[in-house]
Amino acid sequence: VDSSFPMEVYESAFSDLILDTKHRGGKTVSIVEGFIGTAVDLELLGKQLKNACGTGGSTKDGIIIIQGDQREKMLQWLLKNGYKQTRK
Repeated sequence: VDSSFPMEVYESAFSDLILDTKHRGGKTVSIVEGFIGTAVDLELLGKQLKNACGTGGSTKDGIIIIQGDQREKMLQWLLKNGYKQTRK
């Protein structure tokens, strides 16, 4: 677990991992929705997930967008790093 992240954020960070193609020119993205935490925490988690998946993405409006269908990699990384309440 990354010590720069508060433990309470790990315990209940978000509610859903979803796959989306809407308004993206037919390209697939994986989205983390329902994030609980500050904008700085959101940016940090987004960066860590992009590194773990080896792809690009962005964070905005309380969601993390990762390019491609990365749900399985994201779920494994989140569980490995102490996130408990994740569902796909």
